[in-house]
Amino acid sequence: MGTEFFIFALVGFFAQIVDGALGMAYGVVSSTMLLSFGVPPAAASASVHAAEMFTTAASATSHVRHRNVNWRLFWRLAPAGILGGVLGTYVLTAIDGAMLRPFVTAYLALLGVYILYRAFRARGPYREPKSALVLPLGVTGGFVDAAGGGGWGPIVTTSLIGSGGAPRYVVGTVNTVEFFVTTAVSVAFITALLTGHWADAEGIDQHLWSIAGLVVGGILAAPLAGFVVRILPARRLMLLVGILVVALAGYQTWDLLSKAGG
Repeated sequence: MGTEFFIFALVGFFAQIVDGALGMAYGVVSSTMLLSFGVPPAAASASVHAAEMFTTAASATSHVRHRNVNWRLFWRLAPAGILGGVLGTYVLTAIDGAMLRPFVTAYLALLGVYILYRAFRARGPYREPKSALVLPLGVTGGFVDAAGGGGWGPIVTTSLIGSGGAPRYVVGTVNTVEFFVTTAVSVAFITALLTGHWADAEGIDQHLWSIAGLVVGGILAAPLAGFVVRILPARRLMLLVGILVVALAGYQTWDLLSKAGG
């Protein structure tokens, strides 16, 4: 158990460093690790969101302190993300959320390439994201995040930066909103369990050390996130986001193909 705790503490630490600095990857990396340990998809998603309640709180505090949050964007994105997250929770507890993965993977690959293009060609000025994009994007990101065990950052951060948003404020705002989305998803999982809507809840109690490791590692890394985003040049931040998105899409494509071939 001790070994499992330290392994997931390291996973949580590095995943949170990347997530806090680039606005994505904590949920995807953590969910992938839990699934590799044999945790069922719904239980993995619930476990990751339980851990994220602590890590996103620390990350949000860091971004607010370093003034990385666009509050106009925050108040439009948060309600949409919470709504999508609650809907995604009830879908996952009723059907297999893995059906969404091929569509999300294709979307990420296209956006990752577009962001890399903007990183090399665009020089600004950065634009304020429009509500016509923010509201449906928040619902979609929250839904996929809950149903797929991760995806809020890759979908929302990538789309907002791709549409011309300033990377520093997009990353800071998306990370801050994620705390509220994660809390809503966790409450929805608990409600589904207590009301009998979620019958297939096995797996969580057998991996408490893993969840504890994710929490401790993530909390230790979270305070560094706001500082990294604040000092990193916008173009370099956009380039790193694009590379990470393409890498995640590539890994998920390989994973899907390997499972289909097996």
